[in-house]
Amino acid sequence: MRLIALGGVIGAGLVVAIVVFLFLGALFVLGLWPGAHGGGLAQLTAQGGFAPHGVGAVLAAVVPCVGFFTGAEIVTVAAAESVKPERAVAEAIRSIVLRVVAFYVLSVFLVVAVVPWTSQAVAVSPYAAVLDRLAVPAAGTVMNAIVLIAVLSCLNSALYTSSRMLFALTGNGDAPRAFTRLSASGVPRRALLAGTSVGYLSVIAAWISPDVVLRFLINSYGAIALFVYLAIAVAQVRMRRRLERDAPERLTLKMWLFPWLSWVTIALMAAVIGAMAFLPDSRAQFWLSLLTLAVVLAGYEIRRRVRFCRTAAPSSG
Repeated sequence: MRLIALGGVIGAGLVVAIVVFLFLGALFVLGLWPGAHGGGLAQLTAQGGFAPHGVGAVLAAVVPCVGFFTGAEIVTVAAAESVKPERAVAEAIRSIVLRVVAFYVLSVFLVVAVVPWTSQAVAVSPYAAVLDRLAVPAAGTVMNAIVLIAVLSCLNSALYTSSRMLFALTGNGDAPRAFTRLSASGVPRRALLAGTSVGYLSVIAAWISPDVVLRFLINSYGAIALFVYLAIAVAQVRMRRRLERDAPERLTLKMWLFPWLSWVTIALMAAVIGAMAFLPDSRAQFWLSLLTLAVVLAGYEIRRRVRFCRTAAPSSG
């Protein structure tokens, strides 16, 4: 619960920072900011227009973006521990969709509307580039504070989720039983320490090889997340059909525009994964991610067979 409370404080600070950024960017676009010269959306069509490098560049950018979005489902993990989990999960999902559209999509829209996408400053720090264009004092310090808040929020949520997932895996025998132990306050401390240790190892790896390791982690993580979400989407369609046939009373939470939205989502994710195999910038990440997926599936199959042999041995004896 302390992690959740800390996440709430950090998240509130991040929301305030983004709201201020959106307000300042909107003033510039509307021509109400000093030196805006009328504002407008000319930057959206300047410098070659929309998608000047073609659809391939857009698809290549989707993979790392998926990695950054991965973890939005964390809200359902926390909501499931509430007094009324079904209602809390539904409200959390609606909230996260609205926040992604309002805070991420709108902020990126303002970035490309204020600063030319060809600017080198955008590649370094897009938000700082906007604040510099607005001549905001101490823009670098402000953006460093925002980035720090965002990183702390991600770190907090990652530690919370990794500890809960590792703890849940022990229930099916897919993780060592030592992680089942809880502290007096009900926190799986051993699972939490395991996730923290992996985080430190990742920092060390990124420090030793910042260009190769960080780029690989971002791209491969996004590709693996696509595989996971694709499997979830297919499973959702199959389970929904089964529940509609066998137990319709259990369908208390329903997907919007089912099944059309689910099939569109599956098709789009499959298209991105397929494009990765042909795009030069993402081909290596595609094959490495495919190798990672194969290793995970092989590990699952080995675990399944070992468990089957253990359960079959007593009955045969």
